[in-house]
Amino acid sequence: MTATGQGAASDGRRTGTDGTQLDVATGLVQLTGLVQGMYARVSERHDLTPVQAKLLCVLLDGPRGMADLAHCFGVEKAALTGLTDRAERRGLARRSAVPGDRRALQVTLTDTGRQAALAFHAEVTTELTRLIAPLTPGSREHFRSAMAEIITGCRAASSRHEC
Repeated sequence: MTATGQGAASDGRRTGTDGTQLDVATGLVQLTGLVQGMYARVSERHDLTPVQAKLLCVLLDGPRGMADLAHCFGVEKAALTGLTDRAERRGLARRSAVPGDRRALQVTLTDTGRQAALAFHAEVTTELTRLIAPLTPGSREHFRSAMAEIITGCRAASSRHEC
C-alpha cells in the first residue's frame, strides 16, 4: 500500500482505498464526472448554465469572433448565435462588428458579464483547489505537469485533426 492509500495491482493498475482497481480510462471518466458536476453546481449558484459560464470565462481573455467561438465550443455558428442571444438578453455580453470586416461579428463581455465571469471563475478555482487538496504537493505538481502535457498534445493534434 502506498502513502496515498493505493496498492499496485499485478497488471500495473492501482487499487483504490476500497480495494477496487482503477485504470487510467476509468479514473479519467470518474474525474470528468466529478469536475463536470462541480462546474454545474457552481454555474447554478451563479444563475448560469455550464455553457454560459464557459462562454463568459472564454470572453475574459477579450473579444472573440463568432466563428472562433463556434470552433472553441465545437458547434455551428447558428447554435452559438442562440447562446450569444441569451447572454445579450441578460446583459452579460454584446456583439459588435469586427474592426476592418463589417460582415464579421465579435462578442465582448459587458461590465456585468465581466463581474459574473470573475465571480464564477473564482468559485470554480476554489472548488477545484479543494478537489486536489488531499494530494501531496509533489503529487499535485506531477498531476499538473501530466495534465499540461496531455492538453498540449491534444491541442497540437487537434490542429491536425488527430485528437
